[in-house]
Amino acid sequence: MKPASFVAAILLGIVSIMHILRLVFHTEVIVGERALPMWVSVVGCVAAGALSILVYREASAKTS
Repeated sequence: MKPASFVAAILLGIVSIMHILRLVFHTEVIVGERALPMWVSVVGCVAAGALSILVYREASAKTS
C-alpha cells in the first residue's frame, strides 16, 4: 500500500466524519458574515467519503 495515498484516505475519512458530526449536532459554521447552510455538509460528506473510499481502493490495489 502506498503510504501517501493511505494518509490521504484517512484524512478524507476524517473530513467526512466531521461533516456527519456537523449534521448530527446542528453546528453553525460562519464564514465571514454568512452562515453556511447544512446542505453544504451533506455534499461535503458524500464527496469526501467517496474520495476516501476510492483513494483507499486505489492505494491497496495490487498491480501485476
